[in-house]
Amino acid sequence: MTLVEDIAVRPTLNMQRTFDAPRALVWHAWSRPEVMVLWMGPVEWPAVSVVSDFRVGGAWRICLKSPETGEDLWQGGVYREIVEPERLAFTFKWEGDAHEDGPAVDTLVTVVLSETGDGRTVMDFTHAGLKNERSLTGHKHGWTSTADRLEAWLAANPD
Repeated sequence: MTLVEDIAVRPTLNMQRTFDAPRALVWHAWSRPEVMVLWMGPVEWPAVSVVSDFRVGGAWRICLKSPETGEDLWQGGVYREIVEPERLAFTFKWEGDAHEDGPAVDTLVTVVLSETGDGRTVMDFTHAGLKNERSLTGHKHGWTSTADRLEAWLAANPD
């Protein structure tokens, strides 16, 4: 079974958010590691390090850290598709076995940004190939909290 076939049979998270920000700014937030570190990760596991070779075939790696325990969670992947300023796709995999999901599996994240007529941006977010329903629930919480943090960053940085 190929990676695409394997991903297709596992659970998928679909979310849609509308941000009160222009698409160019939302794209900027997703494409610059120095900005991503300011909002990436859920509130209880904020990013402390983001490294990104932002090009198709380039790798990315993020460290999330629990403020409560000091524990680190590393994740990473490879950019598969970049169509500025509207579409971004990248693989996603936890490093090691420390995550609650257990042994890591390759997954695929796709972010599609669409402009509205009033200067806002709709983000259609898909995280495909999650390991199981427990992983789907965990990632739904994590990505929802991350989107909340992105929304706050966009509100504080309108230019």
